[in-house]
Amino acid sequence: MATSKRDVGGSSTDYTVRSNFHSPPKQFDGCFTTFYHLSLNVGDGGSVHDYLQPEWGNIRFFCGGRPTAKIGSSMVSGASFNATGPSSLPAEFELGTSEMWGIGFLPVGWARFVEADAHELANTVHDGTQHPAFAKYAPLESALCDPDVTREEQFDAIVELMGRLMRPNRDEPKIVRVHQALVDGEFLAVSDLADACGMSIRTLERVCRRYFGFTPKKLMRRQRFTRSLTSFMLHQGSRWTEAMDGEYHDQAQFTREFREFMTMNPSEYAALDHPILSSFMEARARVWGSAAQALDKPSR
Repeated sequence: MATSKRDVGGSSTDYTVRSNFHSPPKQFDGCFTTFYHLSLNVGDGGSVHDYLQPEWGNIRFFCGGRPTAKIGSSMVSGASFNATGPSSLPAEFELGTSEMWGIGFLPVGWARFVEADAHELANTVHDGTQHPAFAKYAPLESALCDPDVTREEQFDAIVELMGRLMRPNRDEPKIVRVHQALVDGEFLAVSDLADACGMSIRTLERVCRRYFGFTPKKLMRRQRFTRSLTSFMLHQGSRWTEAMDGEYHDQAQFTREFREFMTMNPSEYAALDHPILSSFMEARARVWGSAAQALDKPSR
């Protein structure tokens, strides 16, 4: 387990963020980004507003304040159990004082734990108790939101349930090859990615849509964008031109991509406060070695 804390004052809203990252047991190698706990305390009964970057699918349990969350045209408000598919758009949310447990599914984890095609749930957020693909995780709430249950016992509850629900998938070797190539490579053509994965373009497209949520081309573009956004967020005061991935032809191309993936221009995004994302990415990079889910390798 690794812990980080950030206190912020003097702005329109004072808040404290504490992040704890827990390594999933070895039996779950390649399945999850991390099991993480976040404590948010917002002064004067207020709330914070932020935008999460595109990421893999997640389930999150909120104890105390419950968020209003939106991805594209999909929105959930007031649910204590939020579930999202993989995204190529920002998750916009507002949240007051709350304790949250989050579990991020890597593509292999999606294959083993979520009985739904990833592309069918891409860019959506749900009340997890109401969706057939996620309702089986709802029993976790009783332990994760019980103040008399220790953090270690809550972690054990996650491990126990996940161990019972895990089902191997025959496509796992293909999923790992695609995931590894996306993280390690800098491919401009789908044919190059297919060659690196040792599969036909048709097979690559099937695997990507089923377990990653998007076409190979969209995934390559999302990866490039995530590298750029992460670099900018981790180097406060830097310019976008310094954070831009080397695969972008020019700043105009980067701006178009930014507008597609974050629904706003880079300058508009930079002008916003990022009370959760900034502190979370900094902590994640420092204690976990990777600042964003989409940059995590298929196994640790």
